[in-house]
This record gives sequence, C-alpha cells and structure tokens, in this order.
Amino acid sequence: MPDDETQTSTLNLRPAARTSHELHAQRLPGAGDTPAPWLLRLIAVGLVLAALNLRPAITSLGALLEEVREGLHMSGSVAGVLTSVPPLCFAVFGVMAPRLARRFGAGAVVCAGMAAIAAGLVIRPYIGSTAGFLAASALALMGIAVSNILMPVIVKRWFPDRVGTMTGLYSMALALGTALAAAVTVPVTGALGGDWQAGLVVWAVPAALAVLPWIVLVRDRTPAPGQPALAPSAPGRVAPQAPALRITRSRTAWGLACFFGLQATAAYITMGWMPQIFRDAGVSAGTAGLLLAVTMAMGVPLAFVIPRVASRLKQQGPIVVVLGLCGLIGYGGLYLAPAAGAWAWALLLGVANCAFPLALTMIGMRARSGAGVVRLSAFAQSTGYLISIPGPLLVGVLYQHSGGWGLPIALMAGLMIPQMVAGVLAGRDRTIEDEC
Repeated sequence: MPDDETQTSTLNLRPAARTSHELHAQRLPGAGDTPAPWLLRLIAVGLVLAALNLRPAITSLGALLEEVREGLHMSGSVAGVLTSVPPLCFAVFGVMAPRLARRFGAGAVVCAGMAAIAAGLVIRPYIGSTAGFLAASALALMGIAVSNILMPVIVKRWFPDRVGTMTGLYSMALALGTALAAAVTVPVTGALGGDWQAGLVVWAVPAALAVLPWIVLVRDRTPAPGQPALAPSAPGRVAPQAPALRITRSRTAWGLACFFGLQATAAYITMGWMPQIFRDAGVSAGTAGLLLAVTMAMGVPLAFVIPRVASRLKQQGPIVVVLGLCGLIGYGGLYLAPAAGAWAWALLLGVANCAFPLALTMIGMRARSGAGVVRLSAFAQSTGYLISIPGPLLVGVLYQHSGGWGLPIALMAGLMIPQMVAGVLAGRDRTIEDEC
C-alpha cells in the first residue's frame, strides 16, 4: 500500500480548478490540499456539536427511567432491555459506518446521523407504546453509532497534524453532553410541568442544530484513513492494499475487545441504572440526576489527562488497575451506604468510567500502521459492544426478581475483575502485527 506522502503527492499533480465542480473541490479539499481556515473552524464547531449529542439520548432517559417505566407500564426486565439497546445498536450499526462512509462520505453520514438522532428523540416520547419507544430509541442510537465511529475519521481527515488536540476536544464535548443531560433533565422536566415526555423531547433541539455544520460536507467523498484512494491519473484504478491482518489470531486484540466491552458494560449500567439506585436509597430525583452528572463530568478533564499519561507509558496496565480499584470501591460504597456517601461513590465511579478514553488510546498504540489501527478499532469496538449487551439487561432482571440492589451491585463489582485482567493483557508493550 502506498504511504500517505505518496498519495498526497499524486493528488497534488492536479491542475488549477476552473469548473464549478472543481471550485467545489477546492472548498472541500482532497487529502493533499490545504483547507480554508473558515472551513476548518466550521468543522471544529461541527465536531463539538456532534459530540455533545452522542450521549444525551441515553443519560436523559436514565434520569427519568422511573417516570418512563410508569408512563409506559414497563417491568424491570423490560427496562433492562431498554438499557441494553445502546450497546446493541452500537455493535450492529457501528459495523455499517465504514461502508457507508466509503459510499457517501464521512461528513454526509455524520450529517444523516445527527438528523436521525433528532428524529428519534422527537418521536420516542409521544409514540405511546413500549415497542415504539424502543424503535424510536434505536433510530436515535443508530445515528449515534455511525457518528461515534466516524468522529476519529473526521479528525484524521481534516486535522492530521492536530489529532491529539481535536480528539481531546470532542472527547471533552462528549463527556460534557453526557453530564449536562444527566444534570438538567429532571429540573427541565419540572419546569415543563413535570411531563417526562417534554423533558425527553427537548434534547432533539441540540441534535437538530448539530445537523447544520455538516451540510457543508455532504458532497465530500475523500476516502477515510486506511481506505484505498483513486489516483486521478488512472481513473477507476484502486491502489493496491497490503495483505489483511488476521486479527482474530491476536491475543492483544482479543484482550482489548474484552476490555472495551467490559468498560462499556459498566458505563451503560451506570448511565441506565445509577440514578435509580440512588432514588431507591431515598435520594431525590433531582439529586440523583446531579450525581449521575458528576459521574459523567469526571470524563471532561480526564479525557485529556489519561490519554497523555497512557501514551508515555510502555504498558498501560497500572492505569487499568487504578481505574478498576476506583470502581470496586465505588460499588462497595453503593452496597454499604448508597445515600450517606453518594457524592464520593459518584466521583469514584466517574473515575472508573474513564476507561473509555484509555481504551481508545490503547487502540492507537497497539498497531503500527494506519490500516492496522482501523482494523483493530473496528474489531475491538464491534466485538466489545456485543460483549456489553447482556450486562444492563441482567441488572434489570436481578433487580426485578431480587427486589433490591444487592445482587446487581455485586454483579457490577464482579465484572471489574475480568475488566482489569483484560486491560492488563491489552496494555502490554506489543502490537497486533507481532501476533497476526
């Protein structure tokens, strides 16, 4: 496979644009062109707005889960299914993202993703049935899934010399949107007369606004990193590709997939059930939402700190263990004194949930080539989200049949052990190319 510099030099052999189509190509440059400053600023705004909308559909529902259950007459087991829908959609629809990006362009897919989020959030509160609520939620989560996968592609495409900075920027925006939805959904619902439907539908507004910056990129067809490019001098001819990695032979890849899946399990259990745990312990609905917001807000500063520290270490196992121990202490506190130490447990679980940026960092460190990173990312995330599906559902079933939170919390704590083991395995100083 030719390297990026070879492809760039080939693309730059093109003469100056004259036609209206070529003028559009100048505004949306190829891999070797220099984008206009205004366009980069617009894309940066689009990244931030998109990232802000990648979790409110989940955390706003967690804050109002009791009201939604009563309004739609859901059992605890069905509510468990509802909290399992996000990882299921991420696993199923996330696999489609690279193919859609190759056909329509990453910018167009993200634009459609934001529109799907807005539509799903408008429809689901008023559809009037559990099945319809699940379907509309799946529509919104489909938009989240494809956008989530393509954020790194957009960053690599438009900001190749500022990947770390822009990744940190959208990671912080993602954490901020997650925390904001958890914190203000209950107060906003109260201000709107206590109507949970109105409290959920308001999150369609920022999703609709996020569509606007991406309209500019609807016609951009530049290949994603790791995909073959067409050389202008030979239309229709695809650059030769390196032999595909047999990634399923890599123990590091499997360790990273398991680590990603178990941290995702913990994250979606937290987002879906933690407010209910606090409310059942006597904490008010508003305070329970704030506690979830504190947990999610820990990702704002740590999204910058953890990747930088991890990238300077040859092995990331020590960070994995520290995060896991924070999770174990937090779950122990939830079991023994959920209301008395609520703020401390929320902080500790917030630190533990920052295994997500660590997993993303390790994906970039465990492969030598750009194509290897793409393969590892797709494998680790799709497999990981499949692994995470049963966790939230099982928590709902245990809660329904045990009548309390003892067994569910014991499950959450128990999953931290294999998460640490898998993370230490994935954090070893080696790459998948050494094993495939």
